[in-house]
Amino acid sequence: MIGADPLLSVLPCRLMSGVDDPAQVGAVVLAAGAGTRFGGGKLAANLDGRPMLQHVLDAVRSVGPGCLVVVLGADAATLEATVSWSDEIRVRNPAPEAGLAGSLRVGVAACLRSLPDAIGVLVALGDQPRTSPDVMRTLMRATPAARARGAWAVVPDYAGGGGGNPALLLPPGLLRVPGLRGDRGMGSLLAAAPGRTFRVPVPGTNPDVDTRADLTALEAAAPDTGS
Repeated sequence: MIGADPLLSVLPCRLMSGVDDPAQVGAVVLAAGAGTRFGGGKLAANLDGRPMLQHVLDAVRSVGPGCLVVVLGADAATLEATVSWSDEIRVRNPAPEAGLAGSLRVGVAACLRSLPDAIGVLVALGDQPRTSPDVMRTLMRATPAARARGAWAVVPDYAGGGGGNPALLLPPGLLRVPGLRGDRGMGSLLAAAPGRTFRVPVPGTNPDVDTRADLTALEAAAPDTGS
């Protein structure tokens, strides 16, 4: 595992008109949370025969990003032993208790060190195992329109409701990541500047798994993410 300084500045990004090749886009999966409401061990929990985190990694990997960074925390040793890893860059958030923003800073910095010419960075959450590759591709296709409106991020607007993840951070948004603090990631920044968020209608939902009851409900339901 590579060590990382959460305060590293984001490297410059190349501004381009669109995503002709998914390898121009980096990806970060945030997987450092303690999962206290779940009772611990959340991202290693079994869902359909695979660890929860495995579902997210497989979905993101299938899109073909130029780099895939996974930010781990206190459960790093368990996840290292449980997940089937490929060429992901694994980094550690030394203080995950300080909030999601710290993991985002660590992950984006590592991603842009590996892919300094990235035109954007997809950010996915490790506790959303129904994350859809098709939704991520839709976000990338929307990049030209988003840039034309000066957006900092492209986010899904699910027909079934729910939060706006995964998100595609564009260069103006990436430049603001080092200043983020707290537990909302880009959420607080985008909420303060709603005109900088480009929302793309997509089918389905993408629920979080916060508790064991959430996992049980997800197991009982057919996947509904538009994939």
